[in-house]
Amino acid sequence: MDSNKNIVLKDNAKPINMQKLLAPLALVIIYAFFSLFGRNFFSYTTLVNILDSSYYIGFLAIGVTFVIITGGIDLSCGTIMMCAAIIGGTAYKSWGWPMWASLILILSVGTAFGLFNGILISRLGLPPFIATLGTQMISLGTGSIVSNVRSATFPARGTADSWFKGIFKFITNDNNSFPTGALVLFGTAFIAYIILNRTKMGRYIFALGSNKDAARLSGVDVRKWEMMAYVISGFTAGIGGIAFAAVYTTVMPAQGAGFELYAIAGAVIGGTSLSGGAGSIFGTMIGVYIMSVLRSGLPSMDLQAQYQTFFTGVVVIGAVLLDIYRNKKALEVHILTPADQYKERMLRKLDKIKQQMAQTKEPSAKTELKKEMSSVKQELKVTYKKMRKEEKIEQARLASEEKEFQRTIQEQDS
Repeated sequence: MDSNKNIVLKDNAKPINMQKLLAPLALVIIYAFFSLFGRNFFSYTTLVNILDSSYYIGFLAIGVTFVIITGGIDLSCGTIMMCAAIIGGTAYKSWGWPMWASLILILSVGTAFGLFNGILISRLGLPPFIATLGTQMISLGTGSIVSNVRSATFPARGTADSWFKGIFKFITNDNNSFPTGALVLFGTAFIAYIILNRTKMGRYIFALGSNKDAARLSGVDVRKWEMMAYVISGFTAGIGGIAFAAVYTTVMPAQGAGFELYAIAGAVIGGTSLSGGAGSIFGTMIGVYIMSVLRSGLPSMDLQAQYQTFFTGVVVIGAVLLDIYRNKKALEVHILTPADQYKERMLRKLDKIKQQMAQTKEPSAKTELKKEMSSVKQELKVTYKKMRKEEKIEQARLASEEKEFQRTIQEQDS
């Protein structure tokens, strides 16, 4: 029993923090690669195109991040976005609604579908995969029914009621464009960050993903906050519908299936765990821009659409494998051996000597400290090497005895 007091657990926080830097580093590397080897990639026009193509996926990914953190999934956000956009376009074009009312309708339709998902999952107990897959089909059909299987065309830039397009891209009189939609996306991401990290809702959403039963026993209204995550996903899908209409003008019926995969991929690449309980809005934004850079960069390498899909799949699989590795490392317990404990003590001693050297101004005292540091380093090198060698010999002896014991048991059984 007393030997348990000597067990020291190794802290895994530092490796996990380093892993959080992988997504931003990957974004920089991918952008630099395409800038060097892609045809006309490193240009202002390409940058604007990257930002334009990231708006609607970015809004979807923000909402999906909330859902995935709870341990759920939303396969309907892409079709909800397009359903909301085509209903809003039909209201403007066919029903004579003013543009501001049509845009509010887009947000309302997205939020309503999110609430519908939340009720199915949190109140009726449907699995998120099945519930959102059904909502995906319902929203596809609803958009086609309302629009009578006709496309919805929003007003072109420069015409009446096209004012909302300037929110996402401002074009000057000399035809210079500024991706102002990036400010809207960043602003939405900042608000989502505040909700997720600074409010009661955010804490409860993380608690749901970590351990739903424990959260329930702690007095958390699990059904309410799980439903709110899907409502947020529906609302951001509505914002994505407005962004899509602003950038692309025409919305086709029965469109949107597959957009949710890019949103989920962006969240996972950014570090959101599919098992729930971990994720960040900042990481999701990085993941979204990695996807956008890939979509814009691969054509600059003269690769066709099928190659873009292929490499996107490779990136998603790599992100999921990284997520599995990250979770495994977070749960892994390392027991320090006597040699490791000795090394830790000596390293702490070296740190103290370094601090003393930094505080000492006398040259003679610094010289003595340098000699002491050199002596400690030499002692650490020799002693640690000797202790590790003895531990390996002991481990080999124990492994040999275990094999001999297993062989004896097998002989007795036979």
